[in-house]
Amino acid sequence: MTDSAHGIGGLKYDPKKRAKPPELNVFVALVLLVIAFEALGRMLYGESFLFNTRDNVDAIFNWPRLNIIILQVSIVGIIAIGVTQVIISGGIDLSSGSIVGATAMITMSFAQTALVNGNPNPKAVFGDWAMDLPVLVPILVGLACGIVAGTINGLFIAYTRIPPFIATLGMMVSARGLSRWWTNGQPVSFPTESYAALGKGMMPVVYFIALAILFHLILRYTIYGKHTFAIGSNEDAARMSGINVARHKVLVYAIAAMLASIAAVVLSSKNLTAQAGMGVMYELDAIAMSVIGGVSLAGGRGSILGTVLGALIFGVIISGFTFLKLDAYYQEMVKGAIIVGAVVLDQWRQRRNAART
Repeated sequence: MTDSAHGIGGLKYDPKKRAKPPELNVFVALVLLVIAFEALGRMLYGESFLFNTRDNVDAIFNWPRLNIIILQVSIVGIIAIGVTQVIISGGIDLSSGSIVGATAMITMSFAQTALVNGNPNPKAVFGDWAMDLPVLVPILVGLACGIVAGTINGLFIAYTRIPPFIATLGMMVSARGLSRWWTNGQPVSFPTESYAALGKGMMPVVYFIALAILFHLILRYTIYGKHTFAIGSNEDAARMSGINVARHKVLVYAIAAMLASIAAVVLSSKNLTAQAGMGVMYELDAIAMSVIGGVSLAGGRGSILGTVLGALIFGVIISGFTFLKLDAYYQEMVKGAIIVGAVVLDQWRQRRNAART
């Protein structure tokens, strides 16, 4: 009689060694974090972090807080979707925050209205030819800015073989300089109503979720996704298998910068203005969201779902600290600790996996 516990070739199947989805650990961490803030809120203030405790509101959950949690990370989350793909391919992108600033300034220049309260726009960058343009024009300008910046990153990395850290660092400095030069540091304001509507209300969340679903499917089910993982796992093996590694790297960085430009359009529309300082530190927050979500800095491993969970962890931390009435300085310190802890955890996972093999 055949032992049902044995598989092909007489190897015994051990259910305990069955691989668990890496996103499961991130989800558990998210749940534990919510429970911690819930417990602290009830002990310190007698209030609930997640649930509604007001008698005059007929709802179980505190929906305004839940909306804020996802809204405040949605724009950086869009950037993190692109950064995730870069890291999976074995690279890094430090330029996304500066691309947000430069793209926001340039895009808003083509999204201005001619009249403000019946008077000429006091913040006009160009003449009448650039006023009251169809909303598609500034959107296309913004996307073009991102694609050009990302393509430059990819070309330097793929064809000059300089480290991604250096190439994107150069773009980070250059793009930030461009954003300040564009109007000599002056903000660009007063967009058209159609442009302002792009970032109104919960629209940033809609874009974030839609792009997350789209690129989750792309990474999981398309040739692009398979090549991205293959290059990140072993670039030499990917090249020998026939993958055009250089061309694919350019594509990955172009897509990442395009997503940063989408974030810039949404951010400037939401704020009804563009400033040269927009996007500062966004690249580090995006990298942190990806690493917290299980993306390996060594490349070859990660998922968009994990990055979304990492973004939610960031949102819970920010909202939880505000709920506990703690200063914003503590948020930055905790963010730094989380980033370091996530990298340490990633290194530990790599060593454990290497030991198993």
